[in-house]
Amino acid sequence: MRLIRFVLGKIILFFDALFRPRPLARPAAEQAKVDAQTNNLALYHFMACPFCVKVRRHMTRRNLNIELRDVKRDKKFDRELVEQGGSFQVPCLRIRGDDSSVRWLYESSDIIAYLDQRFP
Repeated sequence: MRLIRFVLGKIILFFDALFRPRPLARPAAEQAKVDAQTNNLALYHFMACPFCVKVRRHMTRRNLNIELRDVKRDKKFDRELVEQGGSFQVPCLRIRGDDSSVRWLYESSDIIAYLDQRFP
């Protein structure tokens, strides 16, 4: 089973790299504003998870520079996800509010809907 997951993961990453979406072109001033807003966001993910790839491709398409935190490679992010987020599930978007509150958003479709609503 691990071998199958490994092979499928490599295939997913290969096709993701081969057919990378084009980023949305924004004027420099507008992109700087978007980049400042994305400083409050972090995506917890696995590199080869198909749902994580879906979210990362959408981020590329929308030209969103959101911090990526690979849960498998860095145990610090693993602990953060479980202790603060409450669940070991990826993809997960950590949203830090202006008042220092933190919201954790799970499910790839919900994350994409949130990003579309926040960054039209």
